[in-house]
Amino acid sequence: MDYLVLVDYYKKLEEVSAKLEKTRILAKLFKEVSSTELDKVVLLVQGAVFPKFTGYELGIATQMMMKAISKATGVSIDKIEKEFAKVGDLGLVAEKFTKERKQVTLFTKKLTIEKVFKNLQELAFVTGAGSQDKKLALITELLVSAKPEEARYIVRTILGELRVGVAEGLIRDAIVEAFLIKEGEKKKEEMTELVDYAWNILSDFGEVAKIAREKGAEGLKNVKIQVGRPIQVMLGLAAPSIEEVVKKFGKIVAQYKYDGARCQIHKKRDKIWIFTRRLENVTQQFPDIVELSKEGLKAEECIVEGEAIGIDKKTGYPLPFQVLSQRIHRKYDIEKMVKEIPIQVNLFDIVYLDGKMLLNKPLIEREKILKKILKEIPGKFQFAKEIITDDLKKLEEFYHEALNAKQEGLMLKVPTSRYVFGRHVETMYKIKPIMETLDLVVIGATWGEGARAKWLTSYLLACRDPDTGKFLSCGMMSTGLTEEQYEEMTRLLKELIISEKGKEVIVKPQIVVEVGYQEIQKSPNYESGFALRFPRFIRLRVGDKGPEEADSIDRLKKLYESQGKAG
Repeated sequence: MDYLVLVDYYKKLEEVSAKLEKTRILAKLFKEVSSTELDKVVLLVQGAVFPKFTGYELGIATQMMMKAISKATGVSIDKIEKEFAKVGDLGLVAEKFTKERKQVTLFTKKLTIEKVFKNLQELAFVTGAGSQDKKLALITELLVSAKPEEARYIVRTILGELRVGVAEGLIRDAIVEAFLIKEGEKKKEEMTELVDYAWNILSDFGEVAKIAREKGAEGLKNVKIQVGRPIQVMLGLAAPSIEEVVKKFGKIVAQYKYDGARCQIHKKRDKIWIFTRRLENVTQQFPDIVELSKEGLKAEECIVEGEAIGIDKKTGYPLPFQVLSQRIHRKYDIEKMVKEIPIQVNLFDIVYLDGKMLLNKPLIEREKILKKILKEIPGKFQFAKEIITDDLKKLEEFYHEALNAKQEGLMLKVPTSRYVFGRHVETMYKIKPIMETLDLVVIGATWGEGARAKWLTSYLLACRDPDTGKFLSCGMMSTGLTEEQYEEMTRLLKELIISEKGKEVIVKPQIVVEVGYQEIQKSPNYESGFALRFPRFIRLRVGDKGPEEADSIDRLKKLYESQGKAG
């Protein structure tokens, strides 16, 4: 298929905001594209060229993109920078100057989806001497042949800013509409659950779409867990009290809620993979967990889950997650970090063992299976601390024991529950001794004044619209940070700056922060329609939560209504 056809669909998606209309447009596109290109198109409409769990990044910064536009159009970088400062979208800048360039006839050819996808994927694998020139050549080759509108979306895709409002839920619904709703077939709701099931196991909507087209509902039902490919993890709900959970379910499994990083450990003979809850492959960053897993997991093939915590070498107490997170994104000095921040892994679940999926087995049985294959290494690689009871006094004592051990609180689980993917799981709850907080995305910031002029010190916060994937502003935060935290936030955000005007900057929505606040008010000044009163920084969620896991506008509304001020 010509890339220009896909561009026409991008334009249609960008022009409409209604969820049903976007779904219809996507379904039409999926039906039109060939089977060999379907998985690529499903990724491209999400603004990606790799499934998230692969960890591959294109690694193209704004400055390099400006060079590529300059090289392809003959326009000076100075002129490109001025136009970028004015419109804040390099895709539109590329479109404008591609339109204005003199007719190019040599070395141009019609762009296909295959060609664009191939060049973009290659960007992730170019390394070593001369890599920047090679990357520049791959981008320029596309832009030289691109029509103005093609240039807009090529640039946006490379920079991770497609801006067509396609979230994962829309992709799922479009797959259902395109391939699974036929006369006489089962209900749409059932088909949606099937697509969700397959995606939760494969973590790649491109592959799910191909299965739905080629094998239908039966193909999706028969999707199997693959060792080395992460599944979407089970996440619990916040509970108001231990008493309420016991009242509802009776006897429960109570485990320490560790202040660490969720880890999904895959083992296939001597090969180990480690994934975070965001499906990031962090095997390289944790060679100590690799060795512990080889020694402690007595199975040919298995997938287990646990929480890795950093341990203070002097006190033996757990280190705050923020310290451990330094290891998650470290690509160098790994051995030094292993010595500086030793870890402890506390396992609590198993979902796969020697060719068999265990998702439908009750929790209590999965725990028994895990304990059978686990050779504990005390203090290093062990089963999570737990009790099983309906005795409120014992549970309260256990809760305070966890807090005294410097952990976050408790996880409360229903013993008979099966493994259910996703966050809205009403058989697993978390209890923490803190008020309601929000996980929000930083979408802008302001440079400080005086002694703080070198730091970005005020942060524009946004919640997520689950239907469109867009981020809606809901407040400015500037308190609760130490000087070290201002410095870290500045370092992280500087790399994400999209545009700058005076002291204000707009940044890519990638950094998630946990935020406390006094109350939520209605406000016409922010896109969400709400404003946080006195928001304050609690902690960074880098390495723990991605923007797609930030709190939604729906949660803001619920919290607002719970204050008794709805309407």
